[in-house]
Amino acid sequence: MDIRILIQSTPNPNALKFVLNIPVKTEGKVTYKSADQAGQNPMAAAIFTVPNVTEVYFFDNYITVTQDGNADWETIEEQIKRLILDHAENHDPDFKVEEAQKPAPVSDNPDIQKINEILDRTVRPALQMDGGDLQVISYDGSVLGVNYHGACGSCPSSAMGTLKAIENILKDEFNPEITVEIAG
Repeated sequence: MDIRILIQSTPNPNALKFVLNIPVKTEGKVTYKSADQAGQNPMAAAIFTVPNVTEVYFFDNYITVTQDGNADWETIEEQIKRLILDHAENHDPDFKVEEAQKPAPVSDNPDIQKINEILDRTVRPALQMDGGDLQVISYDGSVLGVNYHGACGSCPSSAMGTLKAIENILKDEFNPEITVEIAG
């Protein structure tokens, strides 16, 4: 099969989305913050050999690569594309994630389930289209703790604008007293 990659910009100037015509992760998603974390994923480990890469995110048929802002994308995007293509043929999209890399388990809490349903319908599709995602970490009282993944993790707009938009949606559809913050 001829493997193709489409490179898309994201709202985060330090992240690019590499969209493949094959799956890179068939179930779930995973974020690597270092080559050490990517140990069992040769493609991710290879991407970390590119200078200034700080995060690699796998979901569905795309990989979002984040850099520290000190590299010129024109210089490193072709390197990243070549590494992905070099590893794509032997890449197993069914790879299992080490326990330390697995997202926090989904809570049995019906409030969290309802919040996730709202986010699945309203927010996550847009975040995923931009090369990122959102994970609910906690819900205590009326405070929702979330973490961003992929391009959203270091995006300047996610800390304020997107967080406020999520809060407004949840105020309208779930609890008028809710506040949303980045989980510590």
